[in-house]
Amino acid sequence: MIKNKLELLAPAGNFEKLKTAIYYGADAVYLGGKSFSLRAQADNFTEEEILKAVEYAHGKNVKIYVTVNIFARNYDFQKAIEYFKFLESANVDAVLITDVGLIKVAKEFAPKLKIHLSTQANTLNKYAVKFWGEMGVERVVVARELSLAEIKEITDFCPEVQIEAFIHGAMCISYSGRCLLSNYFNGRDGNRGECVQACRWQYEIREKSKEGEFFPIEEDGRGTYILNSKDLNMMNYIGEMIKAGIVSFKIEGRMKSEYYLATVINAYRRAIDEYLKIGDNYSDNTMFYDELKKTNHRVFTTAYMLGGNDSTVNYEDSQSAGNKQFIATVVGDGNGEYFTIQMRNRFKKGDLLEILSPSNNFNKTFTVEKVTDEEGNEVEDAKLVQQILRVYSPLKLKCGDILRR
Repeated sequence: MIKNKLELLAPAGNFEKLKTAIYYGADAVYLGGKSFSLRAQADNFTEEEILKAVEYAHGKNVKIYVTVNIFARNYDFQKAIEYFKFLESANVDAVLITDVGLIKVAKEFAPKLKIHLSTQANTLNKYAVKFWGEMGVERVVVARELSLAEIKEITDFCPEVQIEAFIHGAMCISYSGRCLLSNYFNGRDGNRGECVQACRWQYEIREKSKEGEFFPIEEDGRGTYILNSKDLNMMNYIGEMIKAGIVSFKIEGRMKSEYYLATVINAYRRAIDEYLKIGDNYSDNTMFYDELKKTNHRVFTTAYMLGGNDSTVNYEDSQSAGNKQFIATVVGDGNGEYFTIQMRNRFKKGDLLEILSPSNNFNKTFTVEKVTDEEGNEVEDAKLVQQILRVYSPLKLKCGDILRR
């Protein structure tokens, strides 16, 4: 029963990332169009690409949710009305909205569209969730400041409203992401999709009596990032999230790389499936937790999911590199003799590479013994970024698999 309702929801900043998310096991994908989205710096999707995305995803039994989650101004609405009509005709599975005005016009002009309330709406209590349900909202993405205990109270009180919560990814230093820093420093409004991530910068302090003289804020020799939140990681609490009544586990990251998405989605897909298979007997998430360290990340935190937490700021650096390097993407299925790759980082004959895959090849390793270019010329040292190469191996890798080291 739980398995049919539970959803792993992944981000997609462009069509290639959409395909990656689906290949590695997402049940649903959220994306933004060229307007009205809070990730304006992602590639995002044209209307033609949204149509293509819906067709592609639905063909694989995956849902598409479109973000329309800016805080709207009066001049936004005529265009928004036409956009909602388009999304309804495109047969998207839901729209993610923050602004109550946008919810009103969506219901009026595109009544078949299902509405999910964005986390930007700061929904913190069961009475607010009940209200939104009565207003026709199918699902609420609860504020990230809530604990699992509080979420359980909400799901008990409002069983008719679906609850979505973040399970992994970057956190905002501001309340549910409603930040003013970007606007203050750069005139780019984070609440309208233009955030410059000012919270990730390293800051200095100026002593008022010494005009023009700045001093570093140093936790240690590496400095300090006083506004930089740690990354959410709930890998060890999948069972607790299910028991809290959360039906959609959301991964943050429309600006993230394909390698990041593949790593994180694959880890959570496997962990969730394992938990659903054996329940509380599944208690050791070490392998899947360690997977999450293989791509770029900040220090991990459970944020407020387990209750109050005064240790959510990552003072050490803006972001740490993962402990594995992205080497190549498989772009042509293996035939028992070789498979075709697109090189991303340098590797050589004799290197030991690891496979990232949703298949049984996951985490297998092999030694590179023979590589050629497309014309069959042997390559000892692959150092041309994005070069198409053939790796000779009996491993039958599939298009979309990834090599790492």
